[in-house]
Amino acid sequence: MADAKVIPFDDDRSRAGAGRRRGALPGAGRVQAPSGAGPAPVSALPGGQVPDGTAADPSPEGQGGQESQEAARSSWDRRVAGGLAFLRRRLTGDYEVDEFGYDEELTDQVLMSVLRPLADTYFRVEVKGIENIPSDGGALVVANHSGTLPLDGLMLQVAVHDNHPADRHLRLLAADLVFMLPVVNELARKAGHTLACAEDAERLLLAGEVVGVMPEGFKGLGKPFGERYKLQRFGRGGFVSTALRAGVPIVPCSIVGAEEIYPMIGNSRTLARILGVPYFPVTPTFPWLGPLGMLPLPTKWTIQFGEPIPTDGYPPEAAEDPMLMFNLTDQVREQIQHTLYKLLVQRRSVFF
Repeated sequence: MADAKVIPFDDDRSRAGAGRRRGALPGAGRVQAPSGAGPAPVSALPGGQVPDGTAADPSPEGQGGQESQEAARSSWDRRVAGGLAFLRRRLTGDYEVDEFGYDEELTDQVLMSVLRPLADTYFRVEVKGIENIPSDGGALVVANHSGTLPLDGLMLQVAVHDNHPADRHLRLLAADLVFMLPVVNELARKAGHTLACAEDAERLLLAGEVVGVMPEGFKGLGKPFGERYKLQRFGRGGFVSTALRAGVPIVPCSIVGAEEIYPMIGNSRTLARILGVPYFPVTPTFPWLGPLGMLPLPTKWTIQFGEPIPTDGYPPEAAEDPMLMFNLTDQVREQIQHTLYKLLVQRRSVFF
């Protein structure tokens, strides 16, 4: 198998995902009979023959149905042809990845297709304020983190991918544990994620990408159910320093619904140490029901993007000012927390 071509990170190629927003095929137009025509011709009964001297029904309804069938067949043929072309490119290595391993075509056509039903049908994610992410240039999306397993990051990626009018893609910064797991490591790279370090984040932002970070880390992901929607520490403000150096806006993001998918009522620290993981969750269904207990509860989600906080007005040395970083970090955290409380008051039920 040939190797995939590596392209420069800032290559200004067209977005493969733009095609997903095309409208439906136009319907068939109505056909008018010529003036002065004789009696309407007789159409054949189902399974019967048209009498001699008569023609098949040329009515607008009949023609419209036939054209609709032909349009459906044509659409299906195009799908099959596109799928075969996709498989051929994968087998021959005729596809592109950037220097981080991001495979845009695979993400758009495969990974998003797998995650989309989970977002649209299972969690019924409602997205608000997507216009607060700029249409071009770099931006840093900062969100709360929860849910025991990091499904919130994946749903956040789908929300940006499917709802932004400029077809923007979210590049998440992930913990090193993600890139130590077999299979998960490769999929994370293909989906555009990279290690949560300042150097990679700054390179992505300077290249004009939308980068996502969840500063709570494992502290937020593995917090007990009794502390749901109470934000943990946001670290030392490293994400603010990165945004200041890149001169990009910070977009606060609040996610409601993820806290209840795996209500964590306990933590087996002994098993966590043996397995080398930050925590081993105990929920009302796991590990009691085995693999079935890993099925998340179908909660109703809301993802809201807040007003962006600009950073391009600060001087270059501002990135080294600890007091400024503390103030901006606190501002972002308070905005996310306030929005969480507001969304919780507005929602009618955990599941509806």
